[in-house]
Amino acid sequence: MDQAKRERLESKSWQIGTVSDFLELTPEETMFVEIKLALSQNLKDRRQKLMTQSELAAKISSSQPRIAKAENGDASVSIELLIRAMLATGATPQDIGQVIADVG
Repeated sequence: MDQAKRERLESKSWQIGTVSDFLELTPEETMFVEIKLALSQNLKDRRQKLMTQSELAAKISSSQPRIAKAENGDASVSIELLIRAMLATGATPQDIGQVIADVG
């Protein structure tokens, strides 16, 4: 956000902050959300090179809409599903660890 816009909003009593501030997330909760989003994005990138969402869903006994939610960072998707799906695309535990290590 540019400085002029920020000043305009603050002059009208708007408070500027982060999503974490607004949701009152702890640093640990914020990091968890960032890790899930990184895993989701990595899954999407890997899957698009290899197969359709339906093919991946069949491979892990899930559904195409569930894979779509996983790739879009839906809060209802578990880390377990993200990791199982990534492994089904050929990711190694080291690949998954690197995605997590790159967060932050």
